[in-house]
Amino acid sequence: MLVAAAVCPCPPLLVPEVAAGAGPELDTARKACLDALDVLAAAEPDLLIVTGPAGPDGHGPFPPGSAGSMAGFGVGLTVRLGEVPAGSVAPRRPLPASLTVGAWLLGRARWDGAPVEGLGVGEQLPTDRCLRAGADLAARAERVALLVMGDGSACRTVKAPGYLDERAADFDAAVARALDLADVAALSALDESLAYDLKAGGRAPWQVLAGAAQDAGLGGRLLYEDAPYGVGYAVAAWS
Repeated sequence: MLVAAAVCPCPPLLVPEVAAGAGPELDTARKACLDALDVLAAAEPDLLIVTGPAGPDGHGPFPPGSAGSMAGFGVGLTVRLGEVPAGSVAPRRPLPASLTVGAWLLGRARWDGAPVEGLGVGEQLPTDRCLRAGADLAARAERVALLVMGDGSACRTVKAPGYLDERAADFDAAVARALDLADVAALSALDESLAYDLKAGGRAPWQVLAGAAQDAGLGGRLLYEDAPYGVGYAVAAWS
């Protein structure tokens, strides 16, 4: 059963070594992410699963100890998703970028609680399959927590990666409201086509969260919402 969730954005720029001179611009977002992780720790889960958008090579589950690298962003930094179980060989399949950022956050928070696993979700995974995947995750243990990585629209300004789309601000505002209220129905109803048009990579992971949170009765709290670089970022905690 899902007992807590943290929702965080996943730009590699969240990692100061990647951001370099732009690092301070995301300090508030970083602090909010760590505050959300405190909520996960307080829930004392039996299992923590980090989920986020992934390309074709990053779909599916990642066992404890899976590693991700920031080398593709010019930084020689490697992080792991929890610890490699004693007597096991370190997994070889690399984490997708979103889960790598999640692993970095857990390292920054010095997570020493429940075992940690990962799930890469295709950005175009249909809503019904996202909801079903979330329900399956919630059934994995008596007390499950989720760290949900994902960005909002990338079309908030003319300098944004997707240029300016007038629909983007309303889309991000609707997501922020849903995260603040732990509104499972609203997340479930997010428009797949609109999210794709707006390059909102968080849509599928948020709907995985919605599937996991069905009947969990969790409350939500929005900790951060902004659009630096023209991309919508939101941080929330559910418990």
